[in-house]
Amino acid sequence: MIQFDSTHAFLKEDILSYQDKVNQCHEALMSKTGAGNDYLGWVEWPYQYDKEEFERILKVAENVKDKAEVLLVCGIGGSYLGARAAIEMIQGLYPKNKTEVIFIGNTFSSTYFKQVEDYIKDKSVVLNVISKSGTTTETAMAFRMLKQIMEKKYGKEECKVRIIATTDKARGTLKDLATKEGYETFVIPDDIGGRYSVITAVGLLPLAIMGIDINSIMQGTQKAYEDLKDSSLTTNAAYQYAVCRRILQNQGKDAEMLVTYEPQMSMVAEWWKQLFGESEGKDGLGVLPCSATFSTDLHSLGQFIQEGKKVLFETLLLVEHPTMDGLFPHDDDNMDNMNYLENKSLDWVNKMACKGTLEAHEITGNVPNLILTLPDMKEFTFGYMCYFFFRACAITCYLLDINPFNQPGVEVYKKNMFRLLGKD
Repeated sequence: MIQFDSTHAFLKEDILSYQDKVNQCHEALMSKTGAGNDYLGWVEWPYQYDKEEFERILKVAENVKDKAEVLLVCGIGGSYLGARAAIEMIQGLYPKNKTEVIFIGNTFSSTYFKQVEDYIKDKSVVLNVISKSGTTTETAMAFRMLKQIMEKKYGKEECKVRIIATTDKARGTLKDLATKEGYETFVIPDDIGGRYSVITAVGLLPLAIMGIDINSIMQGTQKAYEDLKDSSLTTNAAYQYAVCRRILQNQGKDAEMLVTYEPQMSMVAEWWKQLFGESEGKDGLGVLPCSATFSTDLHSLGQFIQEGKKVLFETLLLVEHPTMDGLFPHDDDNMDNMNYLENKSLDWVNKMACKGTLEAHEITGNVPNLILTLPDMKEFTFGYMCYFFFRACAITCYLLDINPFNQPGVEVYKKNMFRLLGKD
């Protein structure tokens, strides 16, 4: 499902020389004896997900989608990035859905919130608030204001149908509030962290409301589980990718640029940045995750990649079959001198731009490139890709002997912010 190519990466070590270490990391992952083992619920989730809750997700999605001109997804980090990545990847940037999705609760920007408030004023709204604790500041602020807006517009009784909470199973501020108000609730599993949660109700509920086939997503995760359950570096592409990241960092490449040639994949890159940045960036270690969408960003970052300081490697996330395609037209006047492309596929042009850029960056620029190729941008592939990156991320962190599943560093800014805000 995902083809991996490391032949453009200038590797100075043999991938297979890491096999013994990878075997140890794989055993720690599968036996749940490694660092952060309290958060390894995602490993078996493709088969062990809550089937009863899954059916309830489908039922609730069917019931509320007719009520929603706008679906508000209120969450931050892993509570929204996965869902947004999936919706844009699968449906494109201009879908023909009856329901529009807006993501909120992920910023302190006053302008953003007020513009959303004005935009939804005369629209029918359904709100999915997503927070394990209910006290994450950005999300909690937005939810309080949105709750009051919706109660004023619809009344408390109607809000029992229009407000859905995805939160802790038994405790926490949001869980208590949802129980008090009578909201439908879905569970964020205790043993799955936010950045690994897109294949739980955190991601699946908004996807289902938006008309995405979540059964196919879970089937994709199951296929990935089967393909990646063997630790052999001759067959396991996720582990090959993990090892290549370690080798390239050993060669002084401290930044990884995930590159896509499809604008609808840009949020996948944002999701990937949280997954790897929050998992790997500890103890003065890790590769800095960054991203670009080509050919757009070639007109801003291309010069640095080609001739700047050699601190990065590129990982191309390519798509074999685009969601849509067309042919470039003939023009009798040909004043733009573009007739040499007439009757050529638009996707073929995109792929030739990719091929030419790879050649420039690799051969002339001496920039290592790893290549991951997806067959398409459909639900099954999204599920497979998520699980592929989960496995790769866990192993690449275990190769550094760090915990992939905590994020102690993010607490520092929160403490400073709370002090400045006057919170006890």
